[in-house]
Amino acid sequence: MKTATLNNGITMPMLGFGVYQIAPEQTEAAVIGALQNGYRLIDTAAAYMNEEAVGRAVKQSGVPRDDVFIT
Repeated sequence: MKTATLNNGITMPMLGFGVYQIAPEQTEAAVIGALQNGYRLIDTAAAYMNEEAVGRAVKQSGVPRDDVFIT
């Protein structure tokens, strides 16, 4: 996957998985699937009202939290 290096030296993926307008009850499964398929950047916001499901998905995915970027 292509990455970009930010001004602070952090490298992050160029492609992300967005959870805008995914119902909270569907978000967890969608994010787990995305992480299992190689996504490491999850685009979310408090306004989407599904950030708790995103957190649960990251925890359950088995992907180390330090390897997942949540924006």
